[in-house]
Amino acid sequence: MKATRLRAAGLAVALLGALIAGTPASAAESDTTTDTSTSCVTNPATPKRQFRAMWIASVTNIDWPSKASQTAPDQVAKQKAEYLGWLDLAQKLNHNAVVVQVRPTADAFWPSPYEPWSEYVTGVRGQDPGWDPLAFLVEESHKRNLEFHAWFNPYRVSMPAPSGAGADISKLAPDAPARQHPDWVFAYPPAGVAGSRLYYNPGIPEVREFVQTAMMDAVNRYDIDGVHFDDYFYPYPSGTYQVPDDATFAEYNRGFTNKADWRRDNINLLIQEMNAKIKAAKPWVKFGVSPFGIWRNKSVDPLGSDTTGSQSYDIISADTRKWIKEEWIDYVVPQLYWYIGQYPAADYARLVPWWAEQVRGTSVQLYIGQADYKSGEPAYGSYWMNPYELSNHLTLNRSYPEVLGNVHFSAVQVRANRLGATDIYAAEHYSRPALIPAMPHLPSQPLLAPVVTASERDADGVRLSWRQPADGEGPLGTATSYAIYRFDGAGIAEACDFADAAHLVATVRGTADDVQSWVDTTVAAGRPYTYYVTALDRLANESPVSPPHFVH
Repeated sequence: MKATRLRAAGLAVALLGALIAGTPASAAESDTTTDTSTSCVTNPATPKRQFRAMWIASVTNIDWPSKASQTAPDQVAKQKAEYLGWLDLAQKLNHNAVVVQVRPTADAFWPSPYEPWSEYVTGVRGQDPGWDPLAFLVEESHKRNLEFHAWFNPYRVSMPAPSGAGADISKLAPDAPARQHPDWVFAYPPAGVAGSRLYYNPGIPEVREFVQTAMMDAVNRYDIDGVHFDDYFYPYPSGTYQVPDDATFAEYNRGFTNKADWRRDNINLLIQEMNAKIKAAKPWVKFGVSPFGIWRNKSVDPLGSDTTGSQSYDIISADTRKWIKEEWIDYVVPQLYWYIGQYPAADYARLVPWWAEQVRGTSVQLYIGQADYKSGEPAYGSYWMNPYELSNHLTLNRSYPEVLGNVHFSAVQVRANRLGATDIYAAEHYSRPALIPAMPHLPSQPLLAPVVTASERDADGVRLSWRQPADGEGPLGTATSYAIYRFDGAGIAEACDFADAAHLVATVRGTADDVQSWVDTTVAAGRPYTYYVTALDRLANESPVSPPHFVH
């Protein structure tokens, strides 16, 4: 966004306005949903800051693009329209981010110099679709002021036959790196066994370096807000089959004598190195992982959770607790895809406090992965036939201040709204907009308060116009978006009026224009209002509030 500034008298007015509006400004500067120092009484149903998103999966065309779009007369137009539909849904639900899978099987949703075009765009592995989906995804998401988190799968190379290439390297795209380096991959389960597929071998240093380079290409070239990994590292166990990496361990053991510890260290290195590369290139880009919901059980490790289910530490070599404690990630989204109730293997009500304890005292933010796909599906049991189950999850989360948001799996399930469950949790928990949680450990610069310069009533509502003083100049940060607060009547707001989202009516993306504007279409004709505007940088750090602007 182009830096804008007010000259001479305009800048003086802006600075004076910020000073005379001291009371609400102090609220905007100090208060977030995680700030326990504030004495303000807030409504837990309308938090000022909360991460809200849904996963938009591309693998096997789960969410986007649809399988049908591949054969549409105008494939590109169809796929663009489908994606805009998902953004419409996100806005309707007051979400503020999307998590979109752009590298599902060692491929790419952008013109990558390292990996082939994804088959899930055109239906043909390696086929150029004739456009740049990732550029479109990022641009359109930002127009709606939604953060864009690019979801990558680090090591999966293929999906099972017959729809995927399975274990057959010759069925990969002609330019697939695995075809040039067959020693980089293994089949698991073994070729010829149902469900067999190809994986990059995490134990080979060149592989780890290559997958990081392939993913960093997207980080370097696109204006993404986050890098997101799911829970696939080493393969989930299948029967009694063993991962075929004895020779790799013998060659690259780095002094480890225990293969399980070595495998975990391979994944630790992936996480640690990827984070370092992201921050070296773009310090503002967040790095998050959505691991399987159980790290270890307490019966095996006293540091584990009161559960008896599968343990990611052991079965897929993912030491997620270490990643948090070492602060190698910025956020974690454990997939807590279980109900609240007497379920010893994995009770949601037992796992949320465990994860809250793990992030406590660290810079890592905790969001919870929600199983919208189970809601209203009889196969998952009677608990999931309760239309309030998901909403009850979000209510329980309020008891743990470390829980700063939710990500819903997946978009088609959110839209399905079985039992009306999506409508219920949206009404009870997402009724107002919310700002993205700030990340104080990432670098930032102070922002000046915006100055509202004009307002106009017309048939559509009230159009506000404002300027951002000295935007990005000198020691000041750059405004990426703006938050608009509205109060009934004419008067000066108190500090605590900005502590939750009760008066937050919208967040909007900044433009390159000197004058920003927005239309409030929800006003009542002839009714007086008071507006305040704040600026937010790309990490959602908020400026002091503008001087009040009265509309009669």
